[in-house]
Amino acid sequence: MTHPHSRTSRRRALGVAAAVLVASMLIAACGGSSESGNGGGSGDAAAGTPTPGGTVTYGLEAENAGGWCLPEAQLAISGIQVARAIYDTLTAPDEHAVYQPYLAESVTPNDDFTQWTIVLRDGVTFHDGSPLDATVVKNNVDAWRGVYPGRSPLLFTFVYEPISAVDVVDAATVKVTTKTSWPSFPAYLFNDGRSGIIAQAQLDDPVSCDRKLIGTGPFQLVEWKPNDHLTAERNANYWQKDASGNQLPYLDQITFRPITDPTSRLNALLAGELNAMHEAGAEVLDQMRQDAEQGKIAVTATTDYTEVAYEMFNVSKPPFDNRDARLAAIYAIDREQLNEVRNLGLTKMASGPFAPGEIGYLEDTGYPSYSKKKAKEHLDAYTAATGKPLEFTLVGTPDPGTTKLLQFLQEQWKDSGITANIRTVEQAVLINTALSDDWNVIDWRNHPGGNPDAQYIWWKGGSTVNFNKFDDPEMNALLDAGRAEPDKEKAAGIYQDINRRFATEGYNLWLQWVEWSIGTAPDVHGVYGPDLPDGGKPFTGLATGHPVLGLWVQQ
Repeated sequence: MTHPHSRTSRRRALGVAAAVLVASMLIAACGGSSESGNGGGSGDAAAGTPTPGGTVTYGLEAENAGGWCLPEAQLAISGIQVARAIYDTLTAPDEHAVYQPYLAESVTPNDDFTQWTIVLRDGVTFHDGSPLDATVVKNNVDAWRGVYPGRSPLLFTFVYEPISAVDVVDAATVKVTTKTSWPSFPAYLFNDGRSGIIAQAQLDDPVSCDRKLIGTGPFQLVEWKPNDHLTAERNANYWQKDASGNQLPYLDQITFRPITDPTSRLNALLAGELNAMHEAGAEVLDQMRQDAEQGKIAVTATTDYTEVAYEMFNVSKPPFDNRDARLAAIYAIDREQLNEVRNLGLTKMASGPFAPGEIGYLEDTGYPSYSKKKAKEHLDAYTAATGKPLEFTLVGTPDPGTTKLLQFLQEQWKDSGITANIRTVEQAVLINTALSDDWNVIDWRNHPGGNPDAQYIWWKGGSTVNFNKFDDPEMNALLDAGRAEPDKEKAAGIYQDINRRFATEGYNLWLQWVEWSIGTAPDVHGVYGPDLPDGGKPFTGLATGHPVLGLWVQQ
């Protein structure tokens, strides 16, 4: 990836940013390009043939305090990254975001996309030696949708609500029937890496389902000490081999360490305490690139299929149940100034939830641009209608970068006569905060690409995970139409209309498209992993983690 800024201008920007604002946990994108250090497939040309053995310690941005009972888990990127080491999904995306069979040998629809036949690969076993069969897959899917005894999914019930029945056809075949046409169903068998298949023993564990992890994945749990480390060792009976016939995974062991401060995470990588880390902050990523230029580390960074950083309004209660309040808050923020001081001017500010290259992307959605005059007009309209000043609570995490972002927004709102009171919560409880009603605005990052229908659950009226809590009839109709539309071009027009609806109603203050990066020691390779089981090239997005079965250490 290249940037239009010279090294001198970057350093000058760093000086400004240090005085005013540093990057938060939510970050930036610069227009859909990517760069690869040691990030290609398992056999990187520059690195040579993968070497079996070795260990990697991987730095995560946060702990996943709720554990990995997957039907009930609330996984952000750090939790997904661990899950992808322990569990496999039935499908996985390829480089074109086409969802190919993974644990499944095939996933086949009927003519109207209301019935799907899943045939499983032969000979796959869980870490406890039990077989992957149709019964355990049916039970997992039923647990996701909230009809399996003993499991109570909080977030998945609405995700899988279109499923009306799951039936075992034979030992290797499951039939899933849906209430409506659902062409994107294979994407939900991956679900951003959240829908791994867990063993029957874990699924039925009433006490420690969240801690005793049993999957079919490339690594199996050795030890989890919350807020310190999670260690997993090589699954010697793993079902996959690379294109040359070598057994996967290559590593003997992988350890994940939560290090919440991005600078500390990078320093640990440079010091050799970590061998790999993920990052989404502009300032730290800029430093990582400088370190990579000096050969200290390698960097894989991309905005492919990325997510968006934003401030999310709770429209279910005052003040943001009022459209004028939302638009006043949006018009009052100079996003270009924010980009310069927070992201070193290296990022592209978002026009909506769909990033460049995604279905639904529009460069001009009609989204409001900074205007103190228009902010005042909408603020006056809000005050006239309610008799109250515009005051609210802004929620974010307590890490230094995010805190400074919140302070930046607070000052800009104050300059327009709007009062924002800052409240911080740990990242591990941020989703629970959003699920509650105890907030007005929350600092957020979501909507990774690859499947636009995946956004249905976040915006459909009545959904548990519609954190904005709006119930917009026009939005509901568009989401239903997009879900049922198998034609890609027609679907693109529908999702563009959704983009315009967000601009008109001001449900969110869009910030920037996120650029995720993976930093590795120079001798660590294979970030994107090997080809998929049936030969497809690996997915290039990093917003929901990446596979670790292809990581290897040059000996």
